Amino acid sequence: MKFIVSSTELLSHLLSVGRVISNKNSMPILDNFLFRLAGNELSVTASDLETTLDTVITIDNVEEEGAIAVPAKLLTESLRDFAEQPLTFIANTVTHSIEISWTGGKFNIPGSPAEDYPAKPALADVTATLSLPANILLDAINCTLYATADDELRPMMNGIYFDMGEESTSFVASDAHKLVDYTRKDVKADKVASFILSKKPANLLKNILGKITEPVKVELDSKNAVFTLPNYSLICRLIEGTYPAYRSVIPADNSRLVTVDRVDLLNCVRRVSVFSNQASNLIKLKIAENELTVSAQDLDFSVSAYERLNCQYTGEDLEIGFKSTFLSDILNNLTSVNVLIKLADASRAGLILPVEKGDENVEILTLLMPMMIGA
Repeated sequence: MKFIVSSTELLSHLLSVGRVISNKNSMPILDNFLFRLAGNELSVTASDLETTLDTVITIDNVEEEGAIAVPAKLLTESLRDFAEQPLTFIANTVTHSIEISWTGGKFNIPGSPAEDYPAKPALADVTATLSLPANILLDAINCTLYATADDELRPMMNGIYFDMGEESTSFVASDAHKLVDYTRKDVKADKVASFILSKKPANLLKNILGKITEPVKVELDSKNAVFTLPNYSLICRLIEGTYPAYRSVIPADNSRLVTVDRVDLLNCVRRVSVFSNQASNLIKLKIAENELTVSAQDLDFSVSAYERLNCQYTGEDLEIGFKSTFLSDILNNLTSVNVLIKLADASRAGLILPVEKGDENVEILTLLMPMMIGA
């Protein structure tokens, strides 16, 4: 196996796929990249058995095809400080020794047989497909990933729920305290289907999608999903289980409507929350006519703070408590100038929605559960 490749191009692809590799792999071979050269295409694969990511590099100068497993950390670290220059890569597929040389020197590293690398999983029977622009999928992940849970008892909450329909597709995430529903009317599947995408492959896609302008194809069976992108292919095992009926927890009769500047409220919450109890992060929102007061206190340290903001509100006064970190997360991940907060009373979930809609095909809804306000 012998070829010449650009040092910076190779490193860029290695860094992208190397994120798959776990710090504690169950099989030593998974600490390696699988290099497979056929024709003028070099395929680089990384896997942790749950997720497998492939990337393809076009090679102009190929002398001999072949396949070999290459130590991932050693190769990546050795290429980090290279300036742009051609590297000659020679691998002996019998002794599994690897030589990488350039104008000023060379280094040798031990490889492993390509046959020892686990085979890439294949879809048993495609049950549904979806095609969508890369920027839309990136927006969907960015808008929902922060709301996923870390719950060992309910693993189905630990990912993004793709609720695919023939008229629209919703991307949903919830940790039982907050919920995000990002719906695209312009993303339609060939049939009604759904799956739960784990955080790790979601983060991998997030890292790649910003570099891509072409559409992404999604295919799934009962256990796996395949995301096909230009020069990349991601295969991941889906989270098993039934996602909660998220639509049933979204209140439809929250009649108390508060409109406020999103950035002003976000900065206010961040300032005031410094004085909240570190265990609960409780802040109180007191809403009166055209005025919103945010307050917090920590009795253990005898500290407190409050701040008033102008808002649009008419109705009976209301005081409600929220966890400041959750409210900050929601406000920070919305992009509108103003937000509409829809409330019922102090004990029921509140809805936070963007007022300005830049795209008529997009609907974003966030839900936040309140906290009990102590005496």
